[in-house]
Amino acid sequence: MRPLGINVFQLIRSRSPNVGRRYSFLLRPAPGTIAIQHNVTAKKNNRFVSTALSNQSSSTKHEHANSKVVSSAKEALEGCVFPGMSISVGGFGLGGTPETLLNELSTGKELEHLAKDLTVASLTAGVDNFGLGKLFEAKKVKRMIASYVGENKNFEEMYFNGDLEVELTPQGTIAQRMRAAGSGIPIFYTPAGVGTQYATGGIPIKFKKIVGDDNQVRHEVDIASQPRETRIVGDQEYVMEEAFAADLALVKAFKADTRGNLIFRGTSRNANPDAAMSGKLCIAEVEEIVPAGDLDPDEVHLPGIFVHKVIIASDNEKRIERLKVNHSSQDVGVVKGGRARMIKRAAKEFRDGMYVNLGIGIPTMASNFIPPGVHIELQAENGMMGLGPYPPTEAAADADFINAGKETVTPIDGASTFSSSDSFSMIRGGHVDLTILGALQVSANGDLANWIIPGKLLKGMGGAMDLVSAPNTKVVVTMDHTSKNGEPKIMQECSLPLTGRNVVDRIITDMCVFDCDKHGDGGLTLVEIAAHLSVDDIRNSTGCDFKVASDPLPFMLHEIEGGG
Repeated sequence: MRPLGINVFQLIRSRSPNVGRRYSFLLRPAPGTIAIQHNVTAKKNNRFVSTALSNQSSSTKHEHANSKVVSSAKEALEGCVFPGMSISVGGFGLGGTPETLLNELSTGKELEHLAKDLTVASLTAGVDNFGLGKLFEAKKVKRMIASYVGENKNFEEMYFNGDLEVELTPQGTIAQRMRAAGSGIPIFYTPAGVGTQYATGGIPIKFKKIVGDDNQVRHEVDIASQPRETRIVGDQEYVMEEAFAADLALVKAFKADTRGNLIFRGTSRNANPDAAMSGKLCIAEVEEIVPAGDLDPDEVHLPGIFVHKVIIASDNEKRIERLKVNHSSQDVGVVKGGRARMIKRAAKEFRDGMYVNLGIGIPTMASNFIPPGVHIELQAENGMMGLGPYPPTEAAADADFINAGKETVTPIDGASTFSSSDSFSMIRGGHVDLTILGALQVSANGDLANWIIPGKLLKGMGGAMDLVSAPNTKVVVTMDHTSKNGEPKIMQECSLPLTGRNVVDRIITDMCVFDCDKHGDGGLTLVEIAAHLSVDDIRNSTGCDFKVASDPLPFMLHEIEGGG
């Protein structure tokens, strides 16, 4: 199906339109096709945002070289959907989600018997009853390829009940698989996942639900992931990955011209350019369409050669998943005890001029205690360098600017935004100086486990496998020294599936600080301790042996230790 050909014919407006005043423009069709009326609202700089398109259709659709604009998601998807097809979908959490296209794919009557048994690739699985969530609820998806599915409860239930196949994949790998497909690269090698179950195989892809004679329900693995090919280059091991060439790509952009050139806004760019490149056919929904020639060529983020059809985003809720404003950061001030000790001690890892990636929770809270005279730039793997504070008010919160925890943020002066594939190029290329993240377990030789508890907790590895495998990046873990029931979380060997093998440089807990000899056989060395504890206290709470750097040991933090 070729796009309906239409040209911008007439823009009815005054020489200096008033901001907010409504106008309309007519798109003159190619011979034999239809005219489409757009309602628009004048904005600053003589830009016009299309807010409604007529739902006219024509039995005869003709090719026209000058426009890729079609009137609706229904028309755009017509003839493009078939059972068992593969689809790349842009978005991260709820940011940059092609809502209009996903809603039509989920509920469109004409697609009811066509959109089924789909294989969908996207960075995350969204939430219930929104975007991708509607696609799962309509039972359109057979297999989902994603890095993180933690906020979609229906998705998790479908997975454990055997109603959905899930191929958990590192976030950077998904973005690169998409980009590789659009670049004509069939395979590539990455350090993400080396030495983990992701590389060796055995991660459950599909469960089957079994009811025993005692009416007890259990879930058995029906399909498991296969081992991946690895190769050693120099002294580094890499995992081989195949490009993900999709039959269809659905993406969201801020602005397009009639030739399909796209401009994204903020972190809503994420994997949208990568998804667009991967599709044999790409449909983009946008908030604004302008005539060809209105975009400065240097402003274009994705050339129209990758985009085949463009529609106005008629469903454009742009829901914010985690609204955060500045007063939220004041919660840090009331955090006490071991948690406060970890937060403030983690902040001492920052050095002037560092590029830093912080995980959610304690690592992110550490950024509130950057030492005087130290300036760092925070990177978010969903596509921003130069993360600033939370917005000052709810009204100032912007769905197009979120961090990797899906929280609203603001950019600092000098910040930049970029695609997911570019973001993980920075990470895998070793350009990020420091990564601080949480953990479920860490071993004596620096193995890290933080992404899944088999049969109980399904979150996904997100970008963690990429982050911890990066060469020349210092990896610091912050976590409670023991579990809630008192079991050690630092042990000789991790019992949970690994996020990375021999990757951790330093462990900061509520009790102490350990250094890890991740490249040798030196194990753990205790280098700092909480003021109220002894070395014997640490030994009694640690599941492996360790060395002690000095006697006496320096305290973790003098200013907040006191007696606590």
